[in-house]
Amino acid sequence: MERKHSPRKDRPKEPRREEGPRQPKPAQKIPEEAGHTPCPVYRKCGGCQLQNLTYPRQLAWKQDRCQKLLGKFGKVSPILGMDCPYHYRNKVQAAFSFDKRRGRIISGVYQSSTHRIVPIDSCQTEDETADRIIVSVRGLLKDFKLTAYDETTGRGFLRHVLVKRGFSTGEVMVVLVTGTPVFTAKKHFVAALLRLHPEITTILQNVNDRRTSMVLGDREKVLYGPGTITDLLCGCKFRISAKSFYQINPTQTEVLYNTAMDFAGLTGKEKVLDAYCGIGTIGLVAAKRGAGQVLGVEVNPDAVKDAIQNAKENGMKNAWFTCGDAGEFLEEAALQGEKWDVVFMDPPRAGASKEFLTALCACGPKRVVYISCDPETLSRDLGILQANHYQIEKIQPVDMFPHTQHIECVVRLTRRENHGKS
Repeated sequence: MERKHSPRKDRPKEPRREEGPRQPKPAQKIPEEAGHTPCPVYRKCGGCQLQNLTYPRQLAWKQDRCQKLLGKFGKVSPILGMDCPYHYRNKVQAAFSFDKRRGRIISGVYQSSTHRIVPIDSCQTEDETADRIIVSVRGLLKDFKLTAYDETTGRGFLRHVLVKRGFSTGEVMVVLVTGTPVFTAKKHFVAALLRLHPEITTILQNVNDRRTSMVLGDREKVLYGPGTITDLLCGCKFRISAKSFYQINPTQTEVLYNTAMDFAGLTGKEKVLDAYCGIGTIGLVAAKRGAGQVLGVEVNPDAVKDAIQNAKENGMKNAWFTCGDAGEFLEEAALQGEKWDVVFMDPPRAGASKEFLTALCACGPKRVVYISCDPETLSRDLGILQANHYQIEKIQPVDMFPHTQHIECVVRLTRRENHGKS
């Protein structure tokens, strides 16, 4: 079900965060660990800043960082790590180019803070099926005499390959991002790729013919299959499109969401707001776990369409979704005197805007469950909420991105009942 909301035009919309960043912000100082052998290209790639540490040392480093930034608000629970912290990424993205010096097409990731491609055939954090598909696509380019994109000239055919896999369903999506809509021998190329990888369930061509650093363009064509894949998360089925947000580590996402549901304390009667809802994952899990009614707000219209479809597929009649900026939506709701019992907020890496937090406090929900991907901006936002009648009760770090410096945290806040008393 969809509710209409028309966001104001007076300020830019809050951006949706990426599904597990590969290009980090300036790194914190990482200790060296003698004797531990990291990935051979980890210094060039820059995606795994902590891979020079054993996994227990990584968790200790992250725990210490959370304690330093969040310990002033209360007890920081021990971080929840992975049993097997490898090949956890269900989304893999590779850039393509032509290496003039070696005279061959290469694929891989951009070197940290540059647009130089580090050639990679396999990665310890990426899904192995996805890595093999990308290598096969590179080989087929040569077989079909197709070119790789050249950023300098703006010419060439293939810019990127994006692979998404449903870890529960096994469904696989391949997105070929091209610099031109012209795709010679398209049917034969698709058939050849399917012969090599029959596990692929859908293939799309995304056209990005602009001189931009954005990966995906606006035009999309389904070449094979339904154009989407599905996955199961916390007992709910989710449809995933090429552009929609979906957490990249499904194993730890279940840990994260189960923690969030525990913190929400749902009894079956609560009116719940899911801010920054993406394709509806948190909101629909809440609807399944006992929320009375759920409203999700998301700025990405494609994600909202997926969320509405996901609600239908899961038979959720107590969940609605609307397209709009979360901060603007809350401001408008506060002016209208609308109230919620529980608010889930899962903002971008930059954290919530001051306008969002002001409106949140004005609405005065009984409980707030803050899911953060940056303890630094989380610390800033918790300070604002604490100064506006909210008590921080629980802080739980979760290691969503092993081998990187990134940390997710779930925080439970409750509104102080005596805030109006002297």
